[in-house]
Amino acid sequence: MSAKKRSLSGIKPTGQPHWGNYFGMILPAIELAQSHEAFYFIADYHALTTVRDPETLRHDTYEILAALIACGLDPATCVLWRQSDVPEVCELTWLLSCVTGFGLIERAHAFKAVRDKGVEPNMGLVGYPLLMAADILLYDSDVVPVGKDQVQHLEMTRDMAGYVNRQFFKTETTADEGRGLKQPDAFVRAETAVVPGLDGQKMSKSYGNAIPMFMSKKKLRKRIMQIVTDSTPLEEPKDPDTCNVFALYKLFTDEAQQAELAAKYRAGGFGYGHAKLALFDVAEAYFGPRRERFNALMADTAALDAILLDGATRARAVARGVIGRVRAATGLPASPVAS
Repeated sequence: MSAKKRSLSGIKPTGQPHWGNYFGMILPAIELAQSHEAFYFIADYHALTTVRDPETLRHDTYEILAALIACGLDPATCVLWRQSDVPEVCELTWLLSCVTGFGLIERAHAFKAVRDKGVEPNMGLVGYPLLMAADILLYDSDVVPVGKDQVQHLEMTRDMAGYVNRQFFKTETTADEGRGLKQPDAFVRAETAVVPGLDGQKMSKSYGNAIPMFMSKKKLRKRIMQIVTDSTPLEEPKDPDTCNVFALYKLFTDEAQQAELAAKYRAGGFGYGHAKLALFDVAEAYFGPRRERFNALMADTAALDAILLDGATRARAVARGVIGRVRAATGLPASPVAS
């Protein structure tokens, strides 16, 4: 095992990643990859709770992989794979379900949100926290970069690992000593824990308020001009701290740039349209080069397939070790080595 601690995270292939995905998950993952052994997967099993078109799933899987690489993750040093290419994750999900009470699942934010809407959740949504926990625990993860709203899932994962360790391994000892399941820590970038969308709510595809990372320059400008602001006239002073445009501008800029734009807000004679153009300029400068790299990667899916295959091979080598010690502790026979 590497001397470095292991960082792990996953992202669902449900359309092109947006700014919230980037600043909430992808950027922290890139930063952690500098000091950690990086394991990052594309969560296609999770996507199946809502996605029903096979071509869409395949295309979106490529988009996520291309986005991760275009943003700076190196497949030569990071392990990048497709969740469904490591079947042991389903086995560990079942084992976790056998020791986890339904009360814990009912407390999950995502489960409560669906039920509060009066929607009958499918069992995939009910078991979502179990599969998410298996994703993390199967690879002896030390740290998981998450958004602020995902911390609960990490805490639930730690709880489930504790259930397995106590009931099967008869110990609180973690996998650092080769026993039980390792209980990882969360890593949250507090300053970008929640990225606002066009309407000021958390940026989310489901809210329809997201800004995709790799929109064309023309479409990006149009999207930014749709950000909701108040009706303060151009000539009057404005408060940057209550403005969605300024909140997004801060993601791309340093303190000096932020202070300069804030002064324009407070001086008056500076409209929200001007602020949106300032945001467009810094966002295009930031994502423009990454967009070019992304488009080049998407043009060669055979190369992306090769990266996924290599990542799955490396990830599964770790997964087999973890599932092997859990099988031994539960009394299940050793699993046969599959191709």
